[in-house]
Amino acid sequence: MDARAIIARIRDGGTPSAAELGWFAMGLASGAVSNAQAGAFAMAVLLKGLGEQGRVALTLAMRDSGQVLKWDLPGPVLDKHSTGGIGDCVSLLLAPALAACGAYVPMISGRGLGHTGGTLDKLEAIPGLRTGLTEDHLRRQMREVRCAIVSASAEIAPADRRLYAIRDVTGTVESIDLITASILSKKLAAGLEALVLDVKCGSGAFMKTLAEAEALARALVTTAQGAGCMTSALVTDMSQPLATAAGNALEVTEVMETLTGTSVNAALWDLTVALGGEVLAMGGIADDALDGEGRMAQALESGAAAESFGRMIASQGGPADFVDRWPDRLPAATVIREVPCLQDGFVQAIDGEALGLVVVRLGGGRQREGDKINPSVGLSDLAGIGESIGPGDPLCMVHAATEAQAEEAIRAIQAAYVLGDPAPEDPSLVLKRIA
Repeated sequence: MDARAIIARIRDGGTPSAAELGWFAMGLASGAVSNAQAGAFAMAVLLKGLGEQGRVALTLAMRDSGQVLKWDLPGPVLDKHSTGGIGDCVSLLLAPALAACGAYVPMISGRGLGHTGGTLDKLEAIPGLRTGLTEDHLRRQMREVRCAIVSASAEIAPADRRLYAIRDVTGTVESIDLITASILSKKLAAGLEALVLDVKCGSGAFMKTLAEAEALARALVTTAQGAGCMTSALVTDMSQPLATAAGNALEVTEVMETLTGTSVNAALWDLTVALGGEVLAMGGIADDALDGEGRMAQALESGAAAESFGRMIASQGGPADFVDRWPDRLPAATVIREVPCLQDGFVQAIDGEALGLVVVRLGGGRQREGDKINPSVGLSDLAGIGESIGPGDPLCMVHAATEAQAEEAIRAIQAAYVLGDPAPEDPSLVLKRIA
């Protein structure tokens, strides 16, 4: 086998065999494939594609590049994955709510990719919390707490760990084939019985149009089902940030306000309930998705989800009193500035990708592999589509490390908002279901 020949075949429009893709995945895991070859492979796949057969083969090859977990638990092993957006902190609500409903949720999550935030980066804004757990710790936590949000260990899909980091810095994030293989290699290695996918669509997503998002959703669902995992997908709106915050600690704040009922974000709540209802039905806990939605809402309303979240945080090294004392436990930025609107009108559109890149430049994401995250920076109180705003009214608040960074962010945020008349219709949250 030869990495150069495999890359050249994809470059020229061909599809390598399952054996060749298996060899390449093992080379990614072992280091036999160089960074340059990995980057060239990713770019070739982005530009030429692998086709359905090649996509399935790459997914299974990356899954089998490491350990595949098996569980013996008195309930279904379920999970969810989002393709990424701005202010998308649903995983932090969904995992403990599913656990409160009787599911077991070994959620293997990722870090920020491109302009989107990462679940692990958000969770690690909580002081002391660890996402890199040993297998023994993960198994114990699953038995005792029912949920965990963790990074993939070195033994789980190591080929994806390598390729994921390279995609982030080589402009190859958007490939449907690579997104599918990356997501599903980790999820299938986690030993799931059912999986629900949240495929984002709009200015803050990787897939900007409904057609692109639907194509990705179908690729994910058919690949996962072909590998033996019950899977469905919701295509959801990302024409604006899902939460009213973007940034690690700021999004955790919004999660805690929703979990504890102090200030419920309706979009976060509704999407958590919808996704949870889907996967509870597939896992056999609920009669159907509607019954599952009711169970999820009850877990949130009763405080059972908040209790599960607190036990998960404590088990992973965070403060034992986090649910009660979270405002005192999260880091805060040294500079907080209002972003004034420059004209009057209704918010017609928001460039979500531009807002995500603002957070990255503030230090809330990575511009280069290995960059350290500043968990306190980001945006809060973001105005949403349809809001009426006048000159000088705040579009949002910037949380920055320096005045210079805040000033740069203010200009970029003002450029990301489009105002005018008349008032637009509120975008629908769930655009399509694919099973």
